[in-house]
Amino acid sequence: MGRLIRIGTRESELAVWQATLVKNLLAQNGFEAELIFIKSEGDTDLKTPLYEIGVQGIFTKTLDIALLNKHIDIAVHSMKDVPTQMAKGIISSAILPRASYKDLLVPKQDASFLNNEEFNAIIATSSIRRKAQWLNRYPNHTLENLRGNVNTRLQKVKDNNWHGAIFAAAGLERIGLRPANAVELDWMLPAPAQGAIMVVCREDDRYSFDACKPLHDEQTATSTTIERDFLRALLGGCSTPISALAQIKDGMLHFEGNVLSLDGKEKKGISKQVSVDNTAGLGNIAAGELLNNGGQSILDGIRNGQK
Repeated sequence: MGRLIRIGTRESELAVWQATLVKNLLAQNGFEAELIFIKSEGDTDLKTPLYEIGVQGIFTKTLDIALLNKHIDIAVHSMKDVPTQMAKGIISSAILPRASYKDLLVPKQDASFLNNEEFNAIIATSSIRRKAQWLNRYPNHTLENLRGNVNTRLQKVKDNNWHGAIFAAAGLERIGLRPANAVELDWMLPAPAQGAIMVVCREDDRYSFDACKPLHDEQTATSTTIERDFLRALLGGCSTPISALAQIKDGMLHFEGNVLSLDGKEKKGISKQVSVDNTAGLGNIAAGELLNNGGQSILDGIRNGQK
C-alpha cells in the first residue's frame, strides 16, 4: 500500500469541497488521502479589504508554509488566489478542468434596478477588479466592501441595506448555494484563472506529484497559463483591476484582457485570436500591446495613487 497523502485545506465550506473533490479523485486512482485543516490569514481578518492587506497569496501563504514544513503533502487552491510567482520549492501538480469563469450578481430581491440608469444602487464586493468594472458600467452606484467566506457573504447580503453583491459563479455552484435570482454578468471579464482549481506539492515530492498528475486538464492549463502570464506581465496583484479570459473553441484560442483605473473611469482592453498550436507567449504579447495602447498610463496612475 502506498503512502497516505495529506491534503492541506482552509476551513471554509468551498475550500473543503475543493479539497474533498481532490481526495475523491485520488481515491478513484488508488491513492489514500486525508484532509488537514489550516487557517489562513485571509480567513482570520475579515474586515480589512484584501487590497489593503497587501500580501500576495493571502489565502495560500499559510498552506505554502505547511507544505514546505512537510506538515502536508499537497494543497488545493482556487487558482485565482495563487500568486503568479509561486513560493520557491512549490510546484503545480495538477490543474483541474475549469468550472464557470463567470461573475454573478446576487441581488437582495431582484435585479430590475439594473435597467434604471438613474437608480443609485449599493453593491458589495471586496474585489478591486469587480469594483472597477462595475463602476465603469454603473458610475452612479456605490460600492461597499464585503469580506468573509461564501456563506458569510450571502448572509451579509440579507442583513445589510445593499441592493446586491458580486460573487464567482463557480464558488456558489460548487457548494449548491447559487440563488435562483442570481444574474450572470456576461459583460464582466473574470480574474485570471477564475473557476479553476490548482493542486500544488513540493517539487522534491515525486510521489505526490505523480499521484496528482492524472487529474491534470491540459486545456484548462493552457487557458489559465495565458491569463496568469498576462497578469504577471502587467505586474498585477489583488490591488490592481486586471482581468483576463482565454477560451479554446474549434481549434482557436480566443483571449480578452483589460485593465481599469480604480474608479472605473478609464479602461483599456485587448483581444487576440490565435491557433491552439500558436499560443506560446500569448499572455506576454497581449500585455505588451495593452501597455503600449494606454494600459501603462492607467497602471502608472494607480501606482502613484492618482487613479
